[in-house]
Amino acid sequence: MALTPLDIHNKEFGRSFRGYDEDEVNEFLDQVIKDYEALIRENKELQNQLASIQERLEHFSSIEETLSKTIIVAQEAADEVKSNAKKEAQLILKEAEKNADRIINDSLVKSRKVSVEIEELKKQASIYRTRFRTLVEAQLELLSKEDWNVLERSEQNES
Repeated sequence: MALTPLDIHNKEFGRSFRGYDEDEVNEFLDQVIKDYEALIRENKELQNQLASIQERLEHFSSIEETLSKTIIVAQEAADEVKSNAKKEAQLILKEAEKNADRIINDSLVKSRKVSVEIEELKKQASIYRTRFRTLVEAQLELLSKEDWNVLERSEQNES
């Protein structure tokens, strides 16, 4: 059991022949009581300060833990956003390549159609030219026949 200032104050010493001076002992005990009380107060203050510091330490440790978790969550979120952005970029790129292939294929098909149409138009122009030439030659042949000469003469005779 710890000694208290009251224990020191109430302590009685037995008397003996040629013992210590009672006033000196009482004075010394009073000084011990004051110092002991001061030490007890200081100890209490230090315990209170220690409790306060431990409470603050726990608070800051809690904040540190929360910040660590927050940083981890933020890092994971950033990684996920980065991953999603990369996936989306790949999808956009694939879609663009697909569209480019489609446009190229459509252009090739249209080009082939135009080539076929040009060839068809060339054939039709050749056929038209041939028919027109044949028609003109037939008309020239008609004009050069004797029947026209007879008509011309008969017109001259009638006039």
